Amino acid sequence: MVPQAENPTRLTGLKLDKPYATAAGLEAVAVSMRTVYEEAGVNRGLKALFKLNQKGGFDCPSCAWPDPDGHRSAIAEYCENGAKAVAEEATEKALFADFFAAHSVADLAELSDRDIGKQGRVAEPMYLPADGTHYQPISWGAAFGKIAAHLNYLASPDEAVFYTSGRTSNEAAFLYQLFVREFGTNNLPDCSNMCHESSGVALMESVGIGKGSVTLDDFNQAEVIMVMGQNPGTNHPRMLTALQQAKRNGATIIAVNPLPEAGLMGFNNPQTVRGALGMDSQLSSLFLQVKLNGDMALLQAIERLLLNEEEKRPGAIFDQTFIKEQTEGYEALLDHLRQLDMQELVALCGVPLDQIREAAQVLTHKNRIIICWAMGLTQHANAVATIREVVNLLLLKGSIGKPGAGTCPVRGHSNVQGDRTMGIWEKPPTALLEKLQSTFGFEPPRRHGFDTVEAIRAMHAGKVGVFFAMGGNFLSATPDTRYTAEALRRCQLTVHVSTKLNRSHLVHGREALILPTLGRSDRDLTGGTEQFISCENSMGVVQASRGVLTPVSDNLLSEVAIVCRLAQATLAGRTRINWTRYEQHYDFIRQDIAQVIPGFKDYNEKVRQPAGFYLPNGAREGRFNTPDGKAHFHVAQAVVPSPGPDEYLMMTIRSHDQFNTTIYGLDDRYRGVRNERRVVFMNKTDMAAAGYQPGEVVDLFNLTDGQERVARTFILVAYDIPRRCIATYFPEANVLVPISTTAQKSNTPVYKTVPVSLRKAGKE
Repeated sequence: MVPQAENPTRLTGLKLDKPYATAAGLEAVAVSMRTVYEEAGVNRGLKALFKLNQKGGFDCPSCAWPDPDGHRSAIAEYCENGAKAVAEEATEKALFADFFAAHSVADLAELSDRDIGKQGRVAEPMYLPADGTHYQPISWGAAFGKIAAHLNYLASPDEAVFYTSGRTSNEAAFLYQLFVREFGTNNLPDCSNMCHESSGVALMESVGIGKGSVTLDDFNQAEVIMVMGQNPGTNHPRMLTALQQAKRNGATIIAVNPLPEAGLMGFNNPQTVRGALGMDSQLSSLFLQVKLNGDMALLQAIERLLLNEEEKRPGAIFDQTFIKEQTEGYEALLDHLRQLDMQELVALCGVPLDQIREAAQVLTHKNRIIICWAMGLTQHANAVATIREVVNLLLLKGSIGKPGAGTCPVRGHSNVQGDRTMGIWEKPPTALLEKLQSTFGFEPPRRHGFDTVEAIRAMHAGKVGVFFAMGGNFLSATPDTRYTAEALRRCQLTVHVSTKLNRSHLVHGREALILPTLGRSDRDLTGGTEQFISCENSMGVVQASRGVLTPVSDNLLSEVAIVCRLAQATLAGRTRINWTRYEQHYDFIRQDIAQVIPGFKDYNEKVRQPAGFYLPNGAREGRFNTPDGKAHFHVAQAVVPSPGPDEYLMMTIRSHDQFNTTIYGLDDRYRGVRNERRVVFMNKTDMAAAGYQPGEVVDLFNLTDGQERVARTFILVAYDIPRRCIATYFPEANVLVPISTTAQKSNTPVYKTVPVSLRKAGKE
């Protein structure tokens, strides 16, 4: 059995429309309602939607964009993709033992990722024995006993890996890392390793905190907002409301991206009359279409032009008081900028000089500047250096630590930032370990653990016996699909805590378990009382989340209960922690979080405030928690990979009908693609030069590390994309992303600049 993404696959019938110029509108409302009603029914669906992102309701299981601190829309405080995420979770389809008895693992593996997910919620614990062909039911007690036996059989705790997805709550994440460290390892890779790890590294080095510095209110006060390497219309649609309000307040929006995405260009807010009528659309005033990985060159070109003006009028362009009092490395940066050749930078970034001049002119006399970014910046080999360049520009303008200005890395999963705050980190800071020791009385391991790429390599080398995933779809999210599949199969036991069936359940270790858990929308009556959890959004706000729906099965456990019972089974007779107490009431967990994690004093009281509370943020407050107390400029050389003869640089992207690895449907309507996912977006001039026609079917391949990787059966689509650059959907093209190619310092897989070649399908 092999993953579907590696097989010659069935095409589903591509239909092409004209790409959209604006996002949302009434069509988004219609699609949202239809999806929710089909999956959850009218009554159950509406009950969920009315409480989604509302005070006293539950946090969206999709992206991490923040909710307004004050008034929230009584109509809908959610977007189309949020509604789709809730529909997937609130579905009434439930998979019991009879489903698994009727469908072998091999048969399920032949389904597409979309069809696997559409089967429904896993409704009871399931076990796949060694050499088994079908999952079979298992009691919760037997499941925990089996995991405990495997863990305790290991020669070292470091032979286990404990992965975390961004949907895990603060409470569950804190207990999870507590259990793992009492067990004796720091092998705590998480999804952040694959997305914003580069942001965390760069921001820590530059401004002393690995999180963004802005709040939602800062968007209302900004003069300029740059959106770089991000497609908010699909991946963070509620961000469009903030951008639209900023534009109405006078802000200039500059979009920087290889593709002219609908959500960068315009937004028809369906909650306004003008938006519903399609009359209130324009967002970006300037679109800069960079080559893949051309962002650093673009930023340096802008900085060089600003420096020219600063040297003509010292102190009129750069914030010299801020620079002198609060930064280090200014002169070194200026020396570097003076040596740069503008024409070389233009060639590297692919943006015409007149457009770069226009962007610099917009910034010249402004200092309330926000720069937003996502994985279009974080998933390159030089991602950390590029994000430090973002900070360089903001520091030159004094645009950090003041209203309407700062850094805004937009997180892609609803609690990925909170999980890191809670200690889900393979490289834990000493202060956290010492606090765990003083609070709980055990000696936490000090040696750094495996990040995601390191964990895959260790599994592949046979150094890992147990792989445990708290949520997520590990195989589909990770790079180098075939290599990762081989790695998982070399484990003795793979365990997945999940709400729905996914491909990672079908590519497994010698034995496998699926532990079904409550979703965000589900009522949680753990301990015999109604519980709530909490999450941290992209802007450092922690707020409560209370599910409202009756779970589809009585045999689901919360993430908290799963961790507590696993810890009791594994650490029986040697744990120093009262796990039963945590399961009785989550307030006890939050009491201990307040003792260990900075910023959570009076957690139980503050999280019960209707809008939650902000965590401390030094950069936001103009304090930089670096060793010398200053923000740091950094010097880097802009370099863009050059594809070889007959090669292209490939980036993986999401369609409008998916969230991360969850595929809702086959339509990417904003890009004009219907009923198909196996497509290659390619410049029409490149297509003609290579002798191809739109609609031809090709295989993609590369030979990185001397090993051929192949993604088969993709349809060519002519598109507005820079030359020698192509785009394909994630996760179908992940098989082409080499495990060996990662970002410097962050070790994030390079999903955005993958060298590939094309050949007609079947022509080996």
